[in-house]
Amino acid sequence: MNNMKKENKLKVYYDGLCILCSREIVHYQKQVGAERIEFIDICSAEFDAKSEGLDPFQVHKIMHVRKPDGSLATRVQAFIEIWERLPRYRKLASLAKIKIVNQGLEVGYSLFASIRPLLPRRKKSNDCSDSPYCEVKNG
Repeated sequence: MNNMKKENKLKVYYDGLCILCSREIVHYQKQVGAERIEFIDICSAEFDAKSEGLDPFQVHKIMHVRKPDGSLATRVQAFIEIWERLPRYRKLASLAKIKIVNQGLEVGYSLFASIRPLLPRRKKSNDCSDSPYCEVKNG
C-alpha cells in the first residue's frame, strides 16, 4: 500500500491532446518511480488552471511541474524534475544540469514548443477546439 500523500508528489501538467506529449507521459507512467509523480492532463474537462495557481495560457505553451514544496519548474527544468524522480533517468537529469547541455536543451525545447501547436492532435482535434486556451499561431 502506498502511503505517500498526494501533496508530496511532483505534479506534472501535460497536454493530453498532443500525441507526442501523451506518448511521453505514458512512457514515464510505466517507469519505476512514477508513483512519486501525479500526472495531470491540462486538456481534461476537470482541469482548472487557475485553481492550480497556473496561468491558463502559459500552461498550454510550455511544460509546467509543481514541486512538492509548491514551487513551479517550467521548460527543461520541468523535465529535469521528472527525470530526477525516475531512477532510469537520473543520469540524464544530472547531464541536463550541466550549463552548456542545459542551454542546448533550452534551445531545442524552444524549437519544439514553437512547433508543438502544429503537431497532430488526439481526437482529430487539429484546431485545439477541445481546449479554450490552446492557440495555433499562423505565420
